[in-house]
Amino acid sequence: MALAGPVLGHLDPQFLRLLDDTNDRLRRVFATSNSLTLPLSGTGSAGMEASFVNFVRPADPVVVGVNGVFGERMCEVAGRHGADVVRVDAHWGEPIDPDRLLAAHPSPAIIAVVHAETSTGVRNDIEPLGSGKGDALLLVDMVTSLGGIEVAVDDWAVDVAYSGTQKCLGVPPGLSPLTVSERAMDRVVERPSSWYLDLNLLSRYVNDTSGGGRVYHHTAPVAMVAALHAGLGALLDEGIEAARQRHAECGRLLQDGLVALGLELLVKADHRLPQLTTVRVPEGVDEAACRRELLCSYGIEIGAGAGQLAGQVWRIGCMGHTARRRNVFALLGALKEVLGR
Repeated sequence: MALAGPVLGHLDPQFLRLLDDTNDRLRRVFATSNSLTLPLSGTGSAGMEASFVNFVRPADPVVVGVNGVFGERMCEVAGRHGADVVRVDAHWGEPIDPDRLLAAHPSPAIIAVVHAETSTGVRNDIEPLGSGKGDALLLVDMVTSLGGIEVAVDDWAVDVAYSGTQKCLGVPPGLSPLTVSERAMDRVVERPSSWYLDLNLLSRYVNDTSGGGRVYHHTAPVAMVAALHAGLGALLDEGIEAARQRHAECGRLLQDGLVALGLELLVKADHRLPQLTTVRVPEGVDEAACRRELLCSYGIEIGAGAGQLAGQVWRIGCMGHTARRRNVFALLGALKEVLGR
């Protein structure tokens, strides 16, 4: 309904009030008091780009945890902005040891890691990194975790975090919620190479901290901000903890049901995401044909494997508004028929 409403001007006072309230709602969901908390105009990858372009200086040592596609992408983005990238790799399907990240460099400028690795279904531990980061900034990808599992930006001492709207928030893609600590803003690059993602400029549009009014930066995607505002409202009305419990219950039902069908899950239970499950494709099964049959005959879409896992796994998302028992049972029944089990 929010997307179908009248479109306001991007400087209309009514829209600016909506934007302010959206930022307040994001603070509650991120569990932070950070003043600079906003929806970036762009998908989660824009959030990643903004997080590096504003804080990486040439030759900065940046430690990146890599156990999936999006850890790899962090390395690529950080390297393009001049970082001396220090990779800490783990097998895809396994979590990264926080001690290895903390020991990878004696004085990194940034430690970066993906909280919920979308390509593998693995949860990486964030809290130990915040307590042990020293002078480094802690930068975390929360694209698939925000709204689905515990996120505690302030308690975990996360300095920069970004997410996406289309995962556990249940909003169409197009925005990247971002939150930045004052500690990080004290180190922001004065003139980053991207004008569009320059937080020095964006902060003056989002916040009126000087009393001089907002400074126009770009034309905000008004309808998408309205949709995010509504999606966050639905989440907060349900209750953040209740939403996490709903994701957890659906994840357990799905994963137990897949095992009951004789399928093998990629990730061990202690670091397995409830909202995104990776299941190994059975030997002899045409994985693409199976996905196509699910979509065309049952109206159910599951994801293919990505990167190193392409052709080896299916990625089954059960997140946002789709994290419902009825959807889990519908998928398990359809998959049973397609596989002939």
